[in-house]
Amino acid sequence: MQIGIFSVGDVTPDPTTGRTPSEHERIKATVEIAKHAEEVGLDVFATGEHHNPPFISSNPTATLAYIGAKTERIILSTATTLITTTDPVLIAEDYAKIQHLTDGRVDLMMGRGNTGPVYPWFGKDIRQGLNLAIENYALLRRLWSEDVVNWEGKFRTPLQGYTSTPRPLDGVAPFVWHGSIRSPEIAEQAAYYGDGFFHNHIFWPAGHTKQMVDLYRRRFEHYGHGTAEQAIVGLGGQFFMRKDSQAAVREFRPYFDNAPVYGHGPSLEDFTEATPLTVGSPQQVLERTLSFREYVGDYQRQLFLVDHAGLPLKTVLEQLDLLGEILPEMRKGFAEGRSPNAPEAPTHASLVAKAGGPHDTTVHAVDDVTGHRAEELAEEVSA
Repeated sequence: MQIGIFSVGDVTPDPTTGRTPSEHERIKATVEIAKHAEEVGLDVFATGEHHNPPFISSNPTATLAYIGAKTERIILSTATTLITTTDPVLIAEDYAKIQHLTDGRVDLMMGRGNTGPVYPWFGKDIRQGLNLAIENYALLRRLWSEDVVNWEGKFRTPLQGYTSTPRPLDGVAPFVWHGSIRSPEIAEQAAYYGDGFFHNHIFWPAGHTKQMVDLYRRRFEHYGHGTAEQAIVGLGGQFFMRKDSQAAVREFRPYFDNAPVYGHGPSLEDFTEATPLTVGSPQQVLERTLSFREYVGDYQRQLFLVDHAGLPLKTVLEQLDLLGEILPEMRKGFAEGRSPNAPEAPTHASLVAKAGGPHDTTVHAVDDVTGHRAEELAEEVSA
């Protein structure tokens, strides 16, 4: 079980002081947060991708490469890589390069993106979002699995005799998750390829999360990748904790009430009851998190959003310290009663072992599912 944090990189005023951090402060704080996540024993740090204010999470490749140079163990991931508006050729090059720089400590979470204005900034049409996601990802897989690619699609210029460099480390591409808040099409795409499915899980009730994960598991099995229990699942989550649960509620309330995403909406009490957001003591956060298995089954990755809504860096680092204190019990709780058929979370080492060891070449046989054309997946999703 991998446990970590993810950041969306919002630049939000602190409602208790009225102060807004500068972009420079927020970017540097992201690095400090990632370093401290490793120090307290977490497994994963992930950053989102936004290209519009008030976010500083554009160019996640630069962020992850820099953090990689400052850390030694933690897995670096994206909380969204926009497969719709980012050229798959660039994604293939960038993340293979980070693979080498970090000795394999990198994976990706693919997403469509739902900010309408961003699409035309990159010359794309949001009405083609799903088709872009399907075609671009199909090409990305070929760029990583084949030394020489000849390709023609609808949304970019053809490729003739193209080799993406550098080639993936040890002949094994970074593991890919497909992330979604509410899109069954993304769950379908993850299942189609046998990739991981990450449900954002921070805005929705348990029933919705269960439906999305169940859909992915069924379709994973349908496409012949293994049993539903063997599907690779990740969940998001949110918490704010203090040793005194009422102190946590008092301190977090102004941040919740003014948060750009859910502020000025449901009350903190209603939101915590309906969604996985947990505000209280470390023990309450521990118990609530371990309860997620009751409706999704055994899963492989749990990420928490902790640096948002204007929370100052000092407070975020304190949250990580508290998470570190309950981390051993959280790991123990996830291990207890775990099915022997549930897979472990993928790592570079496990992917290399599965492929039979490091390879000098990255030309591998493409299985029947991944060899399908992108149009076939589009037909499946439409159906």
